[in-house]
Amino acid sequence: MRQIIPLFGLGTKNKSVTVSAQSRINVYADVTSDADKSNVCFLGCPGLSAPLVSFGETPVRGMIKAGDFFYVVHRGTMWKVNNAGDTTLCGVIATTAGRVAMSYNGLQVSVADGQGMYVYTVATAAFTQVSSALMANPMDLTYQDHYTIAAFTNSGMFQLSAIDDSTTFDALDFASAESDPDNLVRVISDHGELVLFGQQTTEFWGNTGALAFPYANQRGSTLEFGLAAPWSLVKYNDSLAGLMKNKMGQVQVMMLAGHNLQPLEGRDSNFTLAINSYATVSDATAFGYMLGGHPMLQINFPTAGKSWLFDSKSNSWSELQSGLSGGRHRAEIGIEFQNKTIVSDYENGNIYVLDQDALTDNGMQRPYELTARHFFSNYNRVTVNSLKLDFETGVGLVDGQGSDPQVMLQISRDNGHTWGAELWMPLGKMGKYRTEVIWTRLGIGRDFIFRVRITDPVRFSLTGAAIDAEVMQ
Repeated sequence: MRQIIPLFGLGTKNKSVTVSAQSRINVYADVTSDADKSNVCFLGCPGLSAPLVSFGETPVRGMIKAGDFFYVVHRGTMWKVNNAGDTTLCGVIATTAGRVAMSYNGLQVSVADGQGMYVYTVATAAFTQVSSALMANPMDLTYQDHYTIAAFTNSGMFQLSAIDDSTTFDALDFASAESDPDNLVRVISDHGELVLFGQQTTEFWGNTGALAFPYANQRGSTLEFGLAAPWSLVKYNDSLAGLMKNKMGQVQVMMLAGHNLQPLEGRDSNFTLAINSYATVSDATAFGYMLGGHPMLQINFPTAGKSWLFDSKSNSWSELQSGLSGGRHRAEIGIEFQNKTIVSDYENGNIYVLDQDALTDNGMQRPYELTARHFFSNYNRVTVNSLKLDFETGVGLVDGQGSDPQVMLQISRDNGHTWGAELWMPLGKMGKYRTEVIWTRLGIGRDFIFRVRITDPVRFSLTGAAIDAEVMQ
């Protein structure tokens, strides 16, 4: 039989590769209802530009956009950065390590580092440490209805600032999450509500306008899920997403849908199985961004050395890697700035643009890899005469690495447990658009899994696959 088949799917690797060995590394799926060649094609994920700005050898602690600038906390300093990467020192804070929370009220940029709170007033460039009437050890901040709202380390309390003034707090303007005696982990404004994430529960509060204290708990809306990793909580796809956990145990990446949570499982539960095998998940970090109509959520697991990307348009997960040794992706904190996604490096002070046209991660090669569905016969062995992959070819660079790009194929004939020799084919030098990527005489078996990998810094686009195979009698 000679046929075009949907060889590459949208699933993820199962605990048992006999069930599924599917995976995507630095590749996402573009699904369309108006199919030309195929209703699913696979594209390379964005790379990282040369640094827009660098703060040295240690990583950035926090970033936020405010007006025509973005603000960065690095070690014990806060900086204002413009679109050219020029920096202006705003002030000095007491701590030098660990993530910080940042908020913007239209007039002031605020920072909380778990021990103190600092406010930069944009119009006057004044930098103030907040002390009067503020509770001890502020660790998170958000802004809503003209208030800056602070939460505190090892506490269920949150406190409101004066209206449009983040430097002033009244000792009586506080309240506590009420549904469970757990501590708050994050506070965040979403769709006109104040959402309080605890270790085991999530509460929704609304501004009632009451004179004594304007916020009140919305009874009956509490969720029996808490936030398992504080810095995994992000704005995503007109909602909130993060790594959640309830009293039944294990963690799930979930997104709020009103006052409910829905798991971001993708096409199967294999992703959730994978992340629950990690020894540590409480240090997970995340950010969201839009890529050509695809709402993307990147979540990193630093201890495990893994990064994952969820695409809600195709409802699928892909793994992200920087470098060729299987390490996590370099991006750690991400913000939108002037219609670009700006990301910090987890290991140093570099800040990059996440760029669809960047073919490396700041010069570091990265793999594109796809592992296919099982191609099998239950009873009779199959002879695979040829496999043709419909890549965009002729994408070689002018010179250097990538001028003669290659595609590597490996085949497993034992359900994905072991893999055969590397079989290489050219992807086409620059302008060689008629190059065909075909492997022939691929052998006999009952179950084939095909894996393709490109490590050259070239554009990746795969439309489909065609197999010429015969079932043996």
